[in-house]
Amino acid sequence: MITQKEFKRDVMMWAERLGVEPEGIHLRKMKSKWGKCSSKKLVFDISVLEEPYDVRLRVILHELLHLRYPNHGKMFSALLNLYFQEGIKEYE
Repeated sequence: MITQKEFKRDVMMWAERLGVEPEGIHLRKMKSKWGKCSSKKLVFDISVLEEPYDVRLRVILHELLHLRYPNHGKMFSALLNLYFQEGIKEYE
């Protein structure tokens, strides 16, 4: 498990790499989602802190990419997979 501070640090590090600027990063209990993005504000389910690195990374990248691509089109999916593989390689 990581702390909220560590998680937010990871979000901001990836935001910089992706060239996006979230206006807020919040963690709270959510009923059915890992995260959401609206009006440049990101909200993550607090339970994501307990997940392994690969799950946290996928959720972080998914929400950050929505700041640039609001849908799940081909470009969104391609970039999600590209950055995810890059992040996993760096972690190993």
